[in-house]
Amino acid sequence: MKHNENTAIIIGCARSGLAAARLATKDGYHVSVYDKKTYNQFHKDDQERIDILQGEGVQFIFEPSISLDSYDLIIVSPGVPLDLPFIEEAIKKGKKVIGELEYAATFCKAPIVAITGTNGKTTTTSLVGQIIKAYNPNTYVVGNIGRAFSEDVLHIPESGVVVAEVSSFQLETIETFHPKVSAILNITPDHLNRHKTMENYCKAKYQVFINQSDADYVILNEQDEYFEEAKKLASGQVITFNNQKSTLRGAFSDGTSLYENIGDRQELVCAIKDLKIVGAHNIENALAAIAICKAFGVPEEVIKEEIQKFAGVEHRLEFVCTKKGVDYFNDSKATNVGAAIPGLISMHKPIHLIGGGMDKKISFTEWVKLFTGRVKKLYVIGECKDQILEECKMQHFDAVEAFETFEAAIKAAYQNAQSNECVLLSPACASWDMFESYEQRGQIFKEIVNHLEG
Repeated sequence: MKHNENTAIIIGCARSGLAAARLATKDGYHVSVYDKKTYNQFHKDDQERIDILQGEGVQFIFEPSISLDSYDLIIVSPGVPLDLPFIEEAIKKGKKVIGELEYAATFCKAPIVAITGTNGKTTTTSLVGQIIKAYNPNTYVVGNIGRAFSEDVLHIPESGVVVAEVSSFQLETIETFHPKVSAILNITPDHLNRHKTMENYCKAKYQVFINQSDADYVILNEQDEYFEEAKKLASGQVITFNNQKSTLRGAFSDGTSLYENIGDRQELVCAIKDLKIVGAHNIENALAAIAICKAFGVPEEVIKEEIQKFAGVEHRLEFVCTKKGVDYFNDSKATNVGAAIPGLISMHKPIHLIGGGMDKKISFTEWVKLFTGRVKKLYVIGECKDQILEECKMQHFDAVEAFETFEAAIKAAYQNAQSNECVLLSPACASWDMFESYEQRGQIFKEIVNHLEG
């Protein structure tokens, strides 16, 4: 516990920031929380959390900017960029600036499995969590998946397991974070509005294994563009996965079945047809999960049983309903181009596609090139709609229309879609220009769709 005169400030008032505030309070700090938004700009659920923490003695500061000179510890929420002037100033002055993930991890005595990558993190983390929980009931799934590490860490026994989905934002500020098993699923352009360059983005991802030793494991994707670079930098024992050919040590597919050869012999895990999750991207996710769980020591029979039970996650190619012969799918988790491509490829009907959102300074060309022959019409919204319109024009795709509101785009797709077609929300963009999260975007989509006349 810290001395009572020590002060801590949490930058950012979202869920992980509020969880870190409570943890720091229990750690003996006098705690403040700063956010540039006003109290009234927060969702009702967050307002209730703020009220409870205020009752516990936490001070809240809602101002455009702040000086951090009087604080001993500065904990930055994942969504807060480190190049804000007042944070840069604190770093220059030698202040201790860490992230919520790093702070929570300092309390954790249980082994950690950490999963990162541009795409597939949530599905793979959920699958790994389900498999390991079947092996060890004291398994906690935390991180970027929706439950902050700080919320659970004091309740996790040494005999438990932490399965953490970790983002590049969270990895930017680690110092001692040390997973027993780490995984980088893939790296494609994303969040360049924050990281500025692919070099910086990759560097953040590689932080996941920076503190590992020869006794630990690093799971990497042999098909990824950055595989060789990551392999050279990896600190632990490298185990790989490959959806196209056999690996020397890892998990792989022959096109009909999934295998692993991590132990002393090759083992059949299951046939692809026996998986409840579909698509090439989900085969990769399943292979990564096999490699991760096998490296962690989960018995083969547990992996085989649970991987065939897994039915996927909400907001990821989630079937919503059928209205007037039109199928509706919620793929709100597709927050970048790489994540949105599997949705296009997996649909076997003409698509009315709802896309657009926050501008992350990435190109949409690879996405738009796949529209011809698949997308009957694109309904574009959000901050980057003009860029998407321009890239559609450059690729000679004319069946596109911009909308000012999410609801207007959904209702237009409803009016235009015909029987044996589908409406797919797969934005290829982050949600923060119009929504609090991709979960809220997906939930609103489902609510609007379910109220359409059917």
